Amino acid sequence: MNALAALFAPTAASPSAVEDGSVDALYRRNRFRLMVALTLGYGLSYTCRLTIGVVKKPLIDHGIFTATELGQIGSALFFAYAFGKLFNGFLSDHVNVRRFLAFGIFASALCNFGMGGSTAVLPAALFWGLNGWFQSIAAPASVVALTAWFSNRERGRMYGVWSTAHSLGEGLNFLVIGSIVAVFGWRFGYFVPATLCILVAAGVYAWVRESPATLGLPPVADWRNDHWEGPAAAKPEAGVLATQLSILKIPTVWILALASAAIYVTRYAMNSWGVLYLQEARGYSLPAAGSLLFASTMAGIVGAIAFGYISDRLFGARRPPANLLFGLMELAGLGVIFFGPSNTPVLLAGMILFGLGMTGLVTSVGGLFATDICPKKVAGAAMGLIGVFSYLGAAIQEQVSGVLVDRGTTLVGGVRHYDFGPAIAFWIGGSVVSLVLATSLWRARLRD
Repeated sequence: MNALAALFAPTAASPSAVEDGSVDALYRRNRFRLMVALTLGYGLSYTCRLTIGVVKKPLIDHGIFTATELGQIGSALFFAYAFGKLFNGFLSDHVNVRRFLAFGIFASALCNFGMGGSTAVLPAALFWGLNGWFQSIAAPASVVALTAWFSNRERGRMYGVWSTAHSLGEGLNFLVIGSIVAVFGWRFGYFVPATLCILVAAGVYAWVRESPATLGLPPVADWRNDHWEGPAAAKPEAGVLATQLSILKIPTVWILALASAAIYVTRYAMNSWGVLYLQEARGYSLPAAGSLLFASTMAGIVGAIAFGYISDRLFGARRPPANLLFGLMELAGLGVIFFGPSNTPVLLAGMILFGLGMTGLVTSVGGLFATDICPKKVAGAAMGLIGVFSYLGAAIQEQVSGVLVDRGTTLVGGVRHYDFGPAIAFWIGGSVVSLVLATSLWRARLRD
């Protein structure tokens, strides 16, 4: 335990001050490297989380798992991720986030190798649950680093750029991993992302730096002259643990947590069951279904960046007006996907609308809004608290969706026929609840 604590111990602040002429250059270089490492690293690590969504049909068709069993296995990841994100979120404020993040990605890769060899429910659920725990390290560790390197009035834009990692990973999963599965079989859907993420872990470790202080640089709020209520040095300091616990007393955080849980029902319904829906209800092949969802995730990249820019520049770093705008866009996309005519151009338009709105809303209620209203030195704890609710919502969705899909399945002449109606109502309901809760926080205040 002592060796483990030493491995993840935070790096001490550099005792040597940086010359004034070098501060700007060091800040710019390290912030660029950080954004590249966090965005690409987190995005590529996503491929180790989402494979189960593109291998469901081959697993069902080969009689390896039923939809209910896949729902149970999938929910193991989400339950582990939920509580892992809470634990690891609080832990991220105390550890070396550079090492912690690289370790989480590497361990997730090992779990995917295990999944590639699993054909029974218990070992598959065990490996996928462990994968969820290790995957839960990435988001809070990334946000702790982002909060250390970017100030209040620029954080929305940078958080938006980083949030494109979700769409990047989802897009690679649906298009590239889906195509690999179609050609080489379901096992390679796990082996290929696992191999990739070992390389990703090494890249993250090479480019991420914990904080400006470890390089002898001044705090980012001082460097950018960006304080909401005056310099932080003028305020009395509380301990990190006491400050972490203080966020439990902020009512807005709890409303955000519920809003995030509700939107994650819809988000992971599309990630986990969208391919199967397009294959069975709309008649698309696996590569074609993956291509449609890929279009949605590419639109999500635009949505994440646009949310950060619009909320920062048009609404003065206020998130609720942007929440309303992007939430309505996401619901419009769902309406087209599930109730529009069954032709590719219309479905493509629905996917683009959905991707734009969903990723923008997830950017806000899934973390950015919480880091706005909580003290910045406990950004990891804020992400952890939101995260436990988010992925409990995702886990409940996975089990409920699996049961609803199974109940709507009939076997006629050896051919399965699916009724997705009840599941679709459940998925859309999550989006409606989230939008109402997120928009209700119209008067929420930001904190330094």
